[in-house]
Amino acid sequence: MPSYIVTLKPEATDSQLDDAKQKVKDQGGKITHEYSLIKGFAFEVEEGTVTTLAAQPYVEGLELDQEVTTQ
Repeated sequence: MPSYIVTLKPEATDSQLDDAKQKVKDQGGKITHEYSLIKGFAFEVEEGTVTTLAAQPYVEGLELDQEVTTQ
């Protein structure tokens, strides 16, 4: 299963964060990491099922979790 990172808008409420996590779980996904410095989390879910989460008005970004390197 691919892994994604979702970030919520800074003004998103705790309730909206909980709603986003529940949407992932409802689609058969698994929360793999919760961030403390930003409103967001990482999760794994079947490919093609993240569109409903990305469409939420409190979501700022959704991206594939991947390794980042510096040169």
